[in-house]
Amino acid sequence: MAKRLQVCRNCKRFTTERVCPSCKSTNLSTSWKGVVVITDVESETAKMLNIIEPGRYALYVG
Repeated sequence: MAKRLQVCRNCKRFTTERVCPSCKSTNLSTSWKGVVVITDVESETAKMLNIIEPGRYALYVG
């Protein structure tokens, strides 16, 4: 059985775990829109979105 993909409502990072690996929150959602992959946390996009760790993030979490 495949693990369910969820997004953290706090930091918007994708995870298949029950706890966000980035901020340790359990406030997760399966309702999201848009994806951005950050490889360089010094990029303008990462700065604009306040992302401090590389990873895959949702643009909107419901």
